Amino acid sequence: MGQSERVCELCGRRESGLTKHHLIPRTRHRNKRVKKLFSRDEMTGRVLWLCRPCHHHIHRVLDEKQLALEYNTRDRLLAHPEIKQFVDWLADKPAGFKPRSSR
Repeated sequence: MGQSERVCELCGRRESGLTKHHLIPRTRHRNKRVKKLFSRDEMTGRVLWLCRPCHHHIHRVLDEKQLALEYNTRDRLLAHPEIKQFVDWLADKPAGFKPRSSR
């Protein structure tokens, strides 16, 4: 599957230029608690390919500690009400759509 044919693993939109989201953030890989919970392969291998808006929204809503310890799977991310609401809203927008920043 070519880069232009990829689908965001959260919102399901076809997008070019998807970004790699580490479900266990790289900045947490040296943390003792994270090292006890996950193997090295899990830490490096748990990734999602996301469109820029989904990726940005995750990092706006959750900090890296929360991501590593609580929201380290696709299902857990989608269980977060604010992320689920955003993904559902974004899902029917056209490819290339970029929401206005709320900042």
